[in-house]
Amino acid sequence: MLIDTNVLVDRALDRRPSSIPATELIERLVQEPGRAFVAWHTVATFHYLAARAAGNARARELVVAMINFATVVPTGTDSLRYARSLAMADFEDAMQVAAAPASGAGHIITQNVRDFTQSPIPALTPEQALRELF
Repeated sequence: MLIDTNVLVDRALDRRPSSIPATELIERLVQEPGRAFVAWHTVATFHYLAARAAGNARARELVVAMINFATVVPTGTDSLRYARSLAMADFEDAMQVAAAPASGAGHIITQNVRDFTQSPIPALTPEQALRELF
C-alpha cells in the first residue's frame, strides 16, 4: 500500500483525531516490513511540513523513522507523464497514483479519499485500511 503524505503528517504531528487511526496503521506496518511504500516526492513534502511544525532536526528524525517502515518508490519521467495524463484535479494526488504501480501497491492510503475518485488505484482511509487490509 502506498501511504499518502497526509497520513504521515497526521501521525508525526499528532493531528487529532486523524492521528489515531494513522498511528495504528503505521504501527501495524512497522510489524510487516515491505508492505508500505511512499512516493519520492512525499519524502520532501513530509520533511518540509514537519520542519515547519517541529524544527529541522525533528523533521530529519521523522524521515528516518518513515524510511525504517516504508520503501521509497523509484519513479521518473514516465511516472510524471502518467500522472499528467490522469483526470485528477490535484497534480500531487496524481503523482501519488503514478507512484503506486511502480511499487506494486494495490491501494493508496489517504485522509482525502474523495480526491482520488478518478484514480485507477483504489484509495482507502487509514480506518478503512485497518478494517479491510489487515
